[in-house]
Amino acid sequence: MLELSLSTVFFKFVVINIALFVVLVHGANSFTRHDFPPGFVFGTGSSAYQVEGASNQDGRTPSIWDTFAQAGSMHGDTGDVACDGYHKYKEDVQLMVDTGIDAYRFSISWSRLIPNGKGAINPKGLQYYNNLINELISYGIQPHVTLHHYDLPQVLESEYGGWVSRKIVKDFTAYADVCFREFGDRVKYWTTVNEANVFSLGGYDSGNMPPGRCSPPFGVVDNCSAGSSSTEPYLVTHHILLAHASAARLYEKRYKDKQHGFIGMNIFQYWFVPFTNSITDKIAAQRAKDFYIGWYLNPLIFGDYPEIMKKNVGSRFPAFTSLESERIKGSFDFIGLNYYNTMHVKDKSSSLNLKIRDFFADTGVELIFVRNESAYEFPITPSGLVGILEDMKQHYGNPLTYIHENGQRTRRNSSLEDWPRVKYLHAHIQSLLEAVRNGSNVKGYFEWSLLDAFELLDGYESSYGLYYIDLDDPDLVRQPKLSAYWYSHFLKANRSFSSIGFIKSLSHDYFSH
Repeated sequence: MLELSLSTVFFKFVVINIALFVVLVHGANSFTRHDFPPGFVFGTGSSAYQVEGASNQDGRTPSIWDTFAQAGSMHGDTGDVACDGYHKYKEDVQLMVDTGIDAYRFSISWSRLIPNGKGAINPKGLQYYNNLINELISYGIQPHVTLHHYDLPQVLESEYGGWVSRKIVKDFTAYADVCFREFGDRVKYWTTVNEANVFSLGGYDSGNMPPGRCSPPFGVVDNCSAGSSSTEPYLVTHHILLAHASAARLYEKRYKDKQHGFIGMNIFQYWFVPFTNSITDKIAAQRAKDFYIGWYLNPLIFGDYPEIMKKNVGSRFPAFTSLESERIKGSFDFIGLNYYNTMHVKDKSSSLNLKIRDFFADTGVELIFVRNESAYEFPITPSGLVGILEDMKQHYGNPLTYIHENGQRTRRNSSLEDWPRVKYLHAHIQSLLEAVRNGSNVKGYFEWSLLDAFELLDGYESSYGLYYIDLDDPDLVRQPKLSAYWYSHFLKANRSFSSIGFIKSLSHDYFSH
């Protein structure tokens, strides 16, 4: 187990002095959370399968993520136990209180609440989410709830193919109705689907995410047991947008006047940068934005897909009826945005000549990830977040936005001294402040994540948490990392805050724990 002990004091002072030098060299403008507008919320997040555990307890049935993980698709890791948040939620809420956050973003496990995907509610599942919500509210923490986070009930996947079938629209709307009815008197912020664009691509084109559908030669997994990489990502997105709009219109009609809540959808976003200054690469960068981001934002804001997508995909692309377009357009109160890093874009229009294409070939671009020196952590590129927000302001009418995920990836068990995460958070929050001051309509920031959880792409190999959990410890004790102290220091600072001031305080605050 990693521990904070007096035997490491000398080493820590060396680390602190080095870090102080780094901060001084790179500069550290003072800013405080109070520089953000009134009502701006700071929080952190998680999702059901990544933290809850108790996968087969109290009536919960498998989701597609259970099935995917238990098939060995994630290095043999599963979320069967995860962080055991199902039993330790009170302890985790206390961590939030200690950290000083305003809001907590989490998801509801559809298969825990409604084990058959439709029909009867599971009393134990209902009780758990009521208890969690009530515990949060008792400490003044806003619950921000996501309805679908890669974890469709497996029973619906087995019955009719889940999101590839239009039947999902009715079942998702009924599930959302249950959540609005049972929790909406206390939950005011609802996200229908998390990272809808990534879910469509990873789950139905490359096949490296739940439910792992793909078709040769496009899948990155060894065997594509089912699916069509050429058509299913587009079909799934079509149904996600229809289901989202259906749930949003239901809320607007039946609950909004009484509950006064807000509905949104979450999209993963890169900031796309042309690989060169050539005209072709600049056009390719715009094409990448249209395919990865406009795929969802254009229907939600303008009522239809981008023209370049309809042109490149052709007959494989589903179309909205005029009534569907009308229902989808404007069917949100906010956009949830997940951002981690930039991506360079190179023109690859030659892929459009392929007889059989998937989404990635349809884009006609090559994405180039510029790695950090460690080749593991994300490069610190807060300018990308600013660019995305400016682009949303200029091209999409500056919609109300929440930064739902932003955080640094490190190797699990690397160290409690997670300076890369501290530097990452400082840089991005500071740049976010600049974007807000320049008119970006952002109302909240959620660090990813509260705990070292079961991660989507690599199970327990990577870490994003403010709090470390030793998986070999049967009690799964939570331990604060340096980033937890930094975030808390930022959130609780009454006067001007800087990383230098935080570092100077460590000799007392950090070692006292």
